[in-house]
Amino acid sequence: MKKRIKSALGKGKECKVVTIGGGTGTFVVLSGLKNYPVKISAIVSMADDGGSTGILREEFGMLPPGDIRRALVALSQQTPLLAKLFSYRFFRGSFKGHSFGNLLLTVLTKLKGGFEKAVEEAGKILHIKGEVIPVTLDNAKLYAQLEDGEIIKGETNIDIPKHNGKLRIEKVWLKPLCRANPKAISAIKTADLIILGPGDLYTSTIPNLLVKGMPEAIRKSRAKRIFVCNLMTKFGETTGFMAEDFVSALESYLGKNVLNYVLLNNRKPSSLRLKKYAKEKAELVRYKKEDFQGKNYKVIEGDFLREKGFIRHSSQKLAKILTKLCKK
Repeated sequence: MKKRIKSALGKGKECKVVTIGGGTGTFVVLSGLKNYPVKISAIVSMADDGGSTGILREEFGMLPPGDIRRALVALSQQTPLLAKLFSYRFFRGSFKGHSFGNLLLTVLTKLKGGFEKAVEEAGKILHIKGEVIPVTLDNAKLYAQLEDGEIIKGETNIDIPKHNGKLRIEKVWLKPLCRANPKAISAIKTADLIILGPGDLYTSTIPNLLVKGMPEAIRKSRAKRIFVCNLMTKFGETTGFMAEDFVSALESYLGKNVLNYVLLNNRKPSSLRLKKYAKEKAELVRYKKEDFQGKNYKVIEGDFLREKGFIRHSSQKLAKILTKLCKK
């Protein structure tokens, strides 16, 4: 298997791949990429404030560990048991709701004198391939303004709407304004391929572009820049969105004529799999080819769907097409 993957990339310098996102989407991308001979830098959003992460942010004044933990586990080359240990969540007692990995990152932050050093140490424990980089080391909250003018405070309140989820989000921002982690900027400058998404558009992907210095660094980079479009809409964030709406929203923060590729899934899941998402008011992201005519980026269509279970991208299918772009 390893020989086949190596031959698929061919000989030459190691491709430097930067992923930008957070949550499950980034986990899926990283899980596939780590099986290829590429150098990985995972830049992760620091906007999460829900569940275990929210409690730890409030009680210890630390940066959110949840998305960082997922990225670390995705890149782990340790035994499966250790990766499972990092993801283990307590269901009772004082630690109820917390994951072991979040608690470990909290302890390491205190022992090592900072969140960034804690992430590096956790990476050593999990023997990760590549590096995981918090997009910023500043502490801030995510805000959203809806089309009716209402302001929503906090990633969790945007992600799980208590307001009318049919209302579109007009804009999002971080308060206070955050500066980009110098390590994130450095990784982007030397990248061969920059991957944005998939993931919750306004709470996982775009928050990275709200950090001062990030959009500019991506625009100046000589890397190929690709957006992996979501498979499903999310109620309260992207209700009724077509694929072109995802791209337009991203470009409103990143800038026009920056993307080189947009990856779209063209395989429809079974009605049985889709039925499970109806309760969450989520729908399959559709697109019209004419919506992408005359664009400065190339659209890559294909079957990128996971074969069973949750409607997610296949790690293997994504990694295969993404690493091919390193050769172009």
